[in-house]
Amino acid sequence: MLVLKKIDTIKLRDSIPFFQDIDQQLLDQLTPYMKEVSFSKGNVIFHEGDEGNQIFFIRIGMVSIYTSNKAKRITLAYLDQGEYFGEMALMQPGLFRSATAEAMTTVKAYALHRADFQQLVEKERNVSFLLLNYTMERLRKANQQIHDLTFLNVQHRIIRRLIDLCKEFGRSNADDTYKLTVKITHQQLADTVGAARETVSKVLIDLQDQQLIIFENKKLIVLQLKQLEQKIEGWYYPSQPIS
Repeated sequence: MLVLKKIDTIKLRDSIPFFQDIDQQLLDQLTPYMKEVSFSKGNVIFHEGDEGNQIFFIRIGMVSIYTSNKAKRITLAYLDQGEYFGEMALMQPGLFRSATAEAMTTVKAYALHRADFQQLVEKERNVSFLLLNYTMERLRKANQQIHDLTFLNVQHRIIRRLIDLCKEFGRSNADDTYKLTVKITHQQLADTVGAARETVSKVLIDLQDQQLIIFENKKLIVLQLKQLEQKIEGWYYPSQPIS
């Protein structure tokens, strides 16, 4: 699965924002220790509870981060091109993966081992601040998810997730509609809101009947974003507006 290959630093900077502020000389020293890795759709990149010894930077594709037990699975995040994951277990030796990472599409990524990543942190001060900012954003999203699971009913949780998907993966059209650039199945949506797939399907059918959303080639299009937001106004955790 691991393919040894010389990393092009220009391509690395263009595809991974994390490396754009890293000194070029340091980057040249670091890239020989990086590996380009590929995963097919459905491949598990690492399991919850595994020892953490690598960080991954997504060049192409989409990754699902989730936690589960024998009865239920909760998706914590969908990560797209340019994002990275696996960094938490690298901060301290002996820590284990807190969640499972699975390829939702064909994924190509850069992998860096713990010792080499720590060398980067020690030599480049900006790295610590970049990690802190990224970790704080993930913490904010985790707080939002806890709030939603605690205080919102299942219909409101689904609507809230649709709004978030528009912000994260939506493409704005001239008619103020939003088309998701990725395919999200009913089961995947159910895993993010802690509900049964059948419940999610019923809510989505109801929203289609109200002409708030439609599906085109299995991709969601939100027709009336403002009306969706009005349905949960006053109930949702503060989030960033869609630009």
